[in-house]
Amino acid sequence: MEDLTQEEWAEQLATDDNAVILDVRTEAEVADGIIPNAIHIDFYLGEEFLDKVDELDKSKNYYVYCRSGNRSHKACLIMEELGFDNAYNLEGGMLNWTGDVVDMY
Repeated sequence: MEDLTQEEWAEQLATDDNAVILDVRTEAEVADGIIPNAIHIDFYLGEEFLDKVDELDKSKNYYVYCRSGNRSHKACLIMEELGFDNAYNLEGGMLNWTGDVVDMY
């Protein structure tokens, strides 16, 4: 698990052919927009969050974000415990994100 600044996260993601972007915010937060190509699994789902994350391909590199970076940091730690080798947390989350955002729906 690694915390990356906005710049590091965007640069690393841009050159990563094995990347998956994971949004762990709530439905209400996601309604405000999502980073393009992100998949959404709400961190607050508890056991369901664990089950859904555990089903993901552990050979991929996961770029994880939330609103401020706190939940995504915790999500990365959980992913590490579940056997994921590469989980990268976006420091500052969507509050500091300056990149593209699209409507999920």
